Amino acid sequence: MNRRSLLALAACPVLAAGPAPRAAVREEGAMVFAAASLTDAMRALGEAWRARGNPLPRFSFAASSALARQIEQGAPADLFASADEPWMDYLQQRDLIAPETRLSPLANTLVLIAPAGSSLAPLTLGRETDLTAPLGVGGRIATGDPAHVPVGTYARAALRWMGQWDALAPRIARADNTRSALLLVERGEAPLGIVYATDAAASPKVKVLATFPAESHPPVTYPFALTRRAAGNPQALAFLAFATGPEAAGTYRRFGFLPRAE
Repeated sequence: MNRRSLLALAACPVLAAGPAPRAAVREEGAMVFAAASLTDAMRALGEAWRARGNPLPRFSFAASSALARQIEQGAPADLFASADEPWMDYLQQRDLIAPETRLSPLANTLVLIAPAGSSLAPLTLGRETDLTAPLGVGGRIATGDPAHVPVGTYARAALRWMGQWDALAPRIARADNTRSALLLVERGEAPLGIVYATDAAASPKVKVLATFPAESHPPVTYPFALTRRAAGNPQALAFLAFATGPEAAGTYRRFGFLPRAE
């Protein structure tokens, strides 16, 4: 679906993104299930939405895989914002989202991080880069679990591109989501981590050593869609239009995301 079509769906007094009379909106805000990497940006957008006279959305942040499975099991989500396309595909294949509302308005980049006080210097990642040396003896790379967490699947693809996956797979510290991986590096429990650039930008306790080349992994994109249960919920549709609109784009940029044209 394109942005213009979504706006057409939301173009009625109840759904308008501007201030609305109290009687025209639901008293309870939309329930938003969003990837952990969207935490800061979504909370900021929720406050901006409330400032316009709308109910504050309720948020649940976790790995996209965990959220998708919760929705599959009947969790009361109105809007799903995933950190990759496959988990949105997973729900669409099960007819659990409204495909006409699906948009992918954001992109991100994948970075290699270390604790802020690490002596490791920035490096350039390529097919010949050896990451075993900076890991040291017994050191591990923190990232999402490659079996199901999007940041981990991107990391696995990048390490395979580098020809390092077989050597490094046993040394992966498999976190539940990207923010948990970030925390392991912040605490110095892992000398290296692979997270999104937005996660690294949110923490003064880590530093970026390198950005993975775009060709090393599938594009990091964020699809948004309403769930089937929310198809008739005006607040959910209105918040989706707001969260994928031009005002929200400025918020995403502030947190390091890359808005994409739809």
